[in-house]
Amino acid sequence: MRGVTEAPGANDDDLPLLDELMPWSVAPLRFGRSWIVAPDARTLRSRWDRLVAAEGAEREALFRPSRARTPASAVAALPGQRTGTVRWARESGPCPEPVRVARGPFDEQWLLPDHRLIDTARPELWRVAGDPQLFAVEQGYVPGAVGPALLVTAALPEGRSPAGRPGRIRPLFRRPGGREPNVAPGLLAFLGERYGHEVDALEWLAWTVAAAGPSPAGCRVPLPADREVWAAGVALGRDLLDVQARGALSGTKPRLPGGRRPYVRAAVPARPATVTYEAGDETLCLDGGRISPVPEEAWEFRVGGARVLEQWFAHRTAPVEPGSLEAIGPAAWPQEWTSELLDLITVLALLGAREPERAAFAAGATGREELRAAGVLPPPPGSRRPASVLDHQEEGPEGQFMLL
Repeated sequence: MRGVTEAPGANDDDLPLLDELMPWSVAPLRFGRSWIVAPDARTLRSRWDRLVAAEGAEREALFRPSRARTPASAVAALPGQRTGTVRWARESGPCPEPVRVARGPFDEQWLLPDHRLIDTARPELWRVAGDPQLFAVEQGYVPGAVGPALLVTAALPEGRSPAGRPGRIRPLFRRPGGREPNVAPGLLAFLGERYGHEVDALEWLAWTVAAAGPSPAGCRVPLPADREVWAAGVALGRDLLDVQARGALSGTKPRLPGGRRPYVRAAVPARPATVTYEAGDETLCLDGGRISPVPEEAWEFRVGGARVLEQWFAHRTAPVEPGSLEAIGPAAWPQEWTSELLDLITVLALLGAREPERAAFAAGATGREELRAAGVLPPPPGSRRPASVLDHQEEGPEGQFMLL
């Protein structure tokens, strides 16, 4: 595949693991029921209203109980979310405001932020979400797979690969408001002394996005001795970060160079069933719908071995069980999905075109022994646990306040 390669040197056991350098990580979320997440917020409101209107056995069947959640579960509210805490069997209120989440790589959708509906929501992540937080999502290792091993999103991530493999979610900051970087104590000072200037958390993350490589033990991060190599990697990483965050860092929406821009050449049909690519004229085909130009780097961009565009399309067109809440959705392909697809094509094309540049930073001079000698490794046990960030009361089950 052109433009996306696995970084050489990624299996060098002497290179420090990202798990050592960004010690606090959280396992993926587990939604537990697919109807609580959707590509558009209107669908979620319609599903909520349908469930609230149901009673008794019908409500329980539509809810889809699991071992973790049933309509009778007593659950606290998620941090920062205004949702009910009465048992769902008695819920009759309006739909909470859906929130943006990264359901998979580059696939931002909407979620009902109700703790009573989510099997495993990871409240510690919700406590630190919000500007300027960024989440580094370490992809589950797939032998021989091509594509980046580390992705970054500003939206709360589910944390699973396209194949469903669990990764690790590493917030850039341990506290709200961009306070207390999630890095091994002493690491930023070590890097600042090595490269001759103060290194902050965002610079560290930029280098990591540019240089991190996959290994069976997790992402490994080379740390070069040459400050010019570091500077070049940081510059590349900042560009990659901004594209992955859809221009949130620069304030400028990502655009293809040379004035190129994907357009809809033939309208997407109401219910497209297949997505294909015609390399000759750089066209993405959704049945009879046609979008071009679509650079080959966008079509071939993969994460965990799976094509991102195919996964994105499948999440919006997969068959659903008739009569279920999942069956409630748009009657036809919404225009907003097409707009999101055009933006995604641009993002993937920009990232794919620069993916080969990351190979230059895959080898590094700093090994774990040098970091141990500097007192950076091993990180203290406390750095692997969430920080105490409770600065307000949180509502527990049945309206009682949480005691933390």
